[in-house]
Amino acid sequence: MRRRRLILAAGFLSAVAVLGLAPRRIETTLQGQPARPPNIVIIFADDLGYGDLGVYGHPLIRTPRLDRLAAEGLKLTSFYASAPVCSASRYSLLTGRYAIRAGINGALMPESKIGLGAGETTIADILKSAGYRTGMVGKWHLGNRPGFFPTEHGFDSYFGLLYSNDMIRPWVQTDVPLRLYRGTQEVPGEVDIATLTERYTEEAVAFIRDNKDRPFFLYLAHSMPHVPLGVPPKFAGRSSNGRYGDVIETIDWSSGRILDELRAQGVEGSTLVIFTSDNGPWMEMPPRMLVEPRIVRTDAGSAGPLRGSKGTSWEGGTRVPFLARWPGRIPAGAVGTDLATTMDILPTIAGIVGARLPAGRAIDGQDIRAFLEGKGPSPDEWFFYYNSGGRLEGIRDRRWKLHLTFPEKGETVAELFDLSVDPSERWDVAAEHPEVVSRLNARMHQFAAETGAALADLPAVSAGR
Repeated sequence: MRRRRLILAAGFLSAVAVLGLAPRRIETTLQGQPARPPNIVIIFADDLGYGDLGVYGHPLIRTPRLDRLAAEGLKLTSFYASAPVCSASRYSLLTGRYAIRAGINGALMPESKIGLGAGETTIADILKSAGYRTGMVGKWHLGNRPGFFPTEHGFDSYFGLLYSNDMIRPWVQTDVPLRLYRGTQEVPGEVDIATLTERYTEEAVAFIRDNKDRPFFLYLAHSMPHVPLGVPPKFAGRSSNGRYGDVIETIDWSSGRILDELRAQGVEGSTLVIFTSDNGPWMEMPPRMLVEPRIVRTDAGSAGPLRGSKGTSWEGGTRVPFLARWPGRIPAGAVGTDLATTMDILPTIAGIVGARLPAGRAIDGQDIRAFLEGKGPSPDEWFFYYNSGGRLEGIRDRRWKLHLTFPEKGETVAELFDLSVDPSERWDVAAEHPEVVSRLNARMHQFAAETGAALADLPAVSAGR
């Protein structure tokens, strides 16, 4: 039996069902009344790297509230966003599916004519059907035309930007102005990027306050630390890590405001809070992003010990922080090293509320409640790595990672890394383990066939970089 690798102190979930689509598993209180299902809060950062928080080892950035969230709950060290870029990653979080299944690759632009399709089922859809009040605040990036808005995909309310805060001139050649939206209506006036995190936070706090008496789902998707960085005046110059550190410390403050409001409204103990990021840090910004001083190279974060960054299929592109807290349910101070992904969040939440998964849709995530509560390993066996253009470039199982490099000329290069001892991807061991290369290669081709993705022929072994 494989060794359980979740360090824990106590048990976790006892799920309740409120959705008529599945057999109900009703908990009762001591008074015999049906127990209220847990509130769900997801805080989703933008381009925040694996190494950007104190609890993940950053030596200069101070994140006391997020560090405390980890101490009071769970920290995962092998957690992945599904893609190293915005739109694809956000699609996967909300649907539990790889974005290749919907043809959403890269980042949607202001003029993009595609978005989250009408046939998709989101976390918000599931929870709204279960009687939850559902609200989103922040960056959407899954379409900005009728039919694609958050309020058309399960959210009762929305306030935020429909795509990234850099999608204006001079960084993107578009004539579409950057505007905030409430519901499906544009909010008049220019967007002050410096105030975004504060505005999002106050909207999120108001949502909690207004819905404290009923189960609620809050999806707070920060625009930061995506460039151009916005720093509120009261946080400017406070960090020892410059402007980027100021932004991360502002997000830490925001997270603290959310946690404090949950406590103030008496729902802290009945709320599952998740904090993670959409992909790794944008360390390799293209020249178009560096045309003026509002963006400089030091405005990017850190992938810590990991190789690569946003846009790449190296670990730094998709391995991100993950923190979760549910007082009395998730054991305090737990650290999990098993493989898990953002795609697991939808089926896990569905399991918590007793809802069936969408019928007729391939769901790539797994219900990881048993892993989170320390009753067994993560059920995830595979993770598939895409680059920012949607090309499949790698696969990992619970130990090994096979990575492909496609040079402009010559054969595809296959490198094998033992992530259990080499998460930094420094030592290619393909020549020593041809059988592992063959096994992973076969599974990757199988997945490519399932999703209709093309994959170049791969040599059995090609040693070295």
